Amino acid sequence: MNDTFAPATGIGSLPGHDAREAAKTATGSFEDFPFLPELPARGPGADMIGRTAGMLVELYARVEPSGWRLGDRPGRDTKRARAWLGQDLDALEEFTQGYEGPLKVQAVGPWTLAAALELRGGEAVLSDPGAHRDLAASLAEGLRLHLAELRRRVPGARLVLQLDEPSLTAVLRGQIRTASGYRTHRAVDRQVVEATLREVAGVHDGGPVVVHSCAPDVPFALLRRAGVTGVSFDFSLLTERDDDAIGEAVEGGTRLFTGVVPGTDTALSDPAGSVMGVRTLWRRLGLRPELLAEAVTVTPACGLAGASPDYARRALAHCVRAARSLADNPE
Repeated sequence: MNDTFAPATGIGSLPGHDAREAAKTATGSFEDFPFLPELPARGPGADMIGRTAGMLVELYARVEPSGWRLGDRPGRDTKRARAWLGQDLDALEEFTQGYEGPLKVQAVGPWTLAAALELRGGEAVLSDPGAHRDLAASLAEGLRLHLAELRRRVPGARLVLQLDEPSLTAVLRGQIRTASGYRTHRAVDRQVVEATLREVAGVHDGGPVVVHSCAPDVPFALLRRAGVTGVSFDFSLLTERDDDAIGEAVEGGTRLFTGVVPGTDTALSDPAGSVMGVRTLWRRLGLRPELLAEAVTVTPACGLAGASPDYARRALAHCVRAARSLADNPE
């Protein structure tokens, strides 16, 4: 497990517009587990939905007043998204020359993408099972090509694919609103959700896949059944209802990406204080302290797009120090 991951990493988004500065921060902060940064402040196409929409194969999206909508051909929004991703890849390649080790890349997962992207009539792709199957297949092929490009640019890296699924729980509970806002789309069957996640994760050819959600009530058991290697979450949103699922996940070998550092500007506690809750959880679950270093990667609670550049750098450095504290003093 330690060969696959490292003690600390980022989530994905950073503040600012400069791809080189972001890549320098992401690789300099985490020398043994860098990530490909996202810079949504640049505008539509650099946001998480637009960025992933630009990766789709034979499906194209454009910006409408209501959000991203599927269209017939690649327009300026698709081209902009692809150009920005190209800039980000160029910058990452520059700062990872000779790098060997885990490297994390992020994309929106199939269910959050289906909840956010609109069909031509304005309803979410989620409303049409056939359209959603097509979207998932297009996403899977796009991710396969994206991972191949990263392997070419950073040949020594062991790629970790992160699927961002903040809307997953709402999809399972039937809480995604229709275009009118007066109703919600019906809940999607859990087996369908699980099968689609397994299909998309499968493009990584057995490589590690992490699902990230900074929403409450992350479905740990479902994600484990879908075959993901790790689950990334906002630690502050856990309740004791999650204990059994987390204990089973750890004992089953699932890596926990514990988001313990706030994602927006605030005073940071000492590193040991940031991971005190993780140690408390471990004791409550009766897990062996020495498992902590093998099972936990420390991260911010969510992306850092809403933070100041100075705080973002301090938060990433704080993750590294907090992870070191956890490893040095697991009890």
